[in-house]
Amino acid sequence: MISNISSIIVIILAIIGIITVVMVGCVIYLYRKLNRFLSGSSPVGLDDSIIDIKSSIDELETSREELEKYLVGVEHRLKRSVQSVHTVRFNPFKGTGSGGNQSFATAFLNEDGDGVVISSLYSRDHVSVFSKPVKAGTSEYELSEEEIAAMKEAEKLMKKSSAIEKK
Repeated sequence: MISNISSIIVIILAIIGIITVVMVGCVIYLYRKLNRFLSGSSPVGLDDSIIDIKSSIDELETSREELEKYLVGVEHRLKRSVQSVHTVRFNPFKGTGSGGNQSFATAFLNEDGDGVVISSLYSRDHVSVFSKPVKAGTSEYELSEEEIAAMKEAEKLMKKSSAIEKK
């Protein structure tokens, strides 16, 4: 019976020894892993590493805010810029045969329908150029059929490109 108890004690001590060796191995592994984690940067301790990471996050947040402000400005300028252009060529002197299709009306519009319509009437003797401001899709000056057609087509192109962008 004493031999049974002594063999049980030896087995228990062997198990405890094995557990101790495994635990020491785990501690050494974690110690090395922690050293590799902390050795990559200049801070000495974990607190310094966390403070360094927080500083980096703050810098990124500041950069993101500046970028958002810049993009809002770009978006505002883009709305005021020319978004659509369309040209209609025509012959203003259909009955006389002079001029051909050398005359044109070109509409330059932004997102709000503001812009300008530039027209040119060509004949063999001279060329006349007209410019009419457009506000919200209309002009205070009378527009010819060709100028209206150029504006309508420019608006259609803008709507089409807006629909494509939203997809």
